Amino acid sequence: VPISLQQSLLPFTISYRTRNRSFYVQDQWTLGRMTLQGALRYDHNWSFSPEQTIPASAFLANPMVFPKTDGVTGYNDLSPRGGFAYDLFGDGKTAVKVNFGKYLEPTSNNNNYILSNPITRIATTASRGWTDSNGNYTPDCDLRNQGAQNLTTTGGDICAASNAQTFGTATQTTANIDPKILSGWSVRSNDWQIGASIQQQVLPRVSVEFGYFRRWLNNFTITDNLLTTAADYTPYSITAPSDPRLPNGGGYTVSGLNNVVPGKFGQVSNNITLADDIGEQYQKYNGVLLNVSARLGAGVQFQGGINTGKTVQDNCAVRDQIPELQTQTPGLTTAAGVSPNVHPGNPFCHSDPGFITKVTALGSYTVPKIDVSIAGTLRSDQGGVLAANWNAPVALVSAALGRPAAVVGTTVPIHLVAPGEVWGDRVNALDLRFAKILRFGRMRYNVGVDIINVTNSNAILTYNQNFNPAVTTGSQAWLAPQSVLTPRFFKLGAQIDF
Repeated sequence: VPISLQQSLLPFTISYRTRNRSFYVQDQWTLGRMTLQGALRYDHNWSFSPEQTIPASAFLANPMVFPKTDGVTGYNDLSPRGGFAYDLFGDGKTAVKVNFGKYLEPTSNNNNYILSNPITRIATTASRGWTDSNGNYTPDCDLRNQGAQNLTTTGGDICAASNAQTFGTATQTTANIDPKILSGWSVRSNDWQIGASIQQQVLPRVSVEFGYFRRWLNNFTITDNLLTTAADYTPYSITAPSDPRLPNGGGYTVSGLNNVVPGKFGQVSNNITLADDIGEQYQKYNGVLLNVSARLGAGVQFQGGINTGKTVQDNCAVRDQIPELQTQTPGLTTAAGVSPNVHPGNPFCHSDPGFITKVTALGSYTVPKIDVSIAGTLRSDQGGVLAANWNAPVALVSAALGRPAAVVGTTVPIHLVAPGEVWGDRVNALDLRFAKILRFGRMRYNVGVDIINVTNSNAILTYNQNFNPAVTTGSQAWLAPQSVLTPRFFKLGAQIDF
């Protein structure tokens, strides 16, 4: 028995156009034992949406035509890059290397380039309840009318009001866009990177390198509800459930939560703007690496290393002014249209999960005379940072607030663990390849077999991160595996050169 229906204005075509024009100059100089490299690049980017049409349909009396619309009206950026290498002792065995550079977000039909497309800023789908009173499995209502209808007296059906009252109109439903994020110098999202390393030959054709690297991101955007201020949110704390799976058995206090005051509940007028206009927001990476590289001749090559570093993200200064951003992860650009003023539940505006260490190695050997090559790769990755997302009952939140909570539904999502408190399992994987080279006249064949995940490791890659204290087993339990490393398999391949 049908109980609801969905309406859609499909089919229609969404079109984007993004353009880039760049000029660069670069050079390299050798001065004694030093080699210098330098480059400067200028980029100009812009985007637009061509004319687009949603044709007339059963839900749309007349076609909707959207004229050509500008997106990014002009990004201008100067990006320097440079580096040098220095033969420290002049014997060709010790090299000091330094590099730096600015790198821009890719030019593509994504992110700020497509925010302004009018056809994506309206309601093109809608859902509504439906009672098939006459039993013919056809919604006998005026589906161009988004209001509630009861046509049973004339042989029709009962259709509830649409959940999208602007469906079929050109009324904008997404956030407004601050013009300053769509044009100007150094507005485009970018990151800076610097690195310094020293490489030392320890044996003939064997070197060891130690390096330090730093990276930081710039020009974050946030979604600000202009109808609320920080004074419109009530701070509160809540006690995490007692559960042996949580850090220290649970029962601890989660502070720094906010709930919008009832008088501003549901009032939303979002504006996408630069985070720097509100407060400081940053994402920084610092890491070190140790690599060993060997080319021993006789068909033997090896490279391996350890990389350890950490990423720190922070938007606390922004959240102090815009508490609704508690539903957004620090360090990430906010998608258009997010309107999180109802029940923010992520109190962790500062994310410092600690160091993540990765180990990688690869090697190959060609057996002389019989032309058989053996190669392998090994990687050992730290598991991901995990969360415990708890849907707290409204009654608990209301008790913590000392007033009825302003929410949609019967629960409030709350993050129970800080980034870095709970980690996924380390992922170790070994792959091998065996190949034979065959020659027939001018033809050369390389026939081989790859063994992927030799040890058949079942390391967990993704977990269920929704926490329900009442569910302790099964696929819905917190940290239940959702995907694992691909099991061991064999792959045959051949390459022919002629």
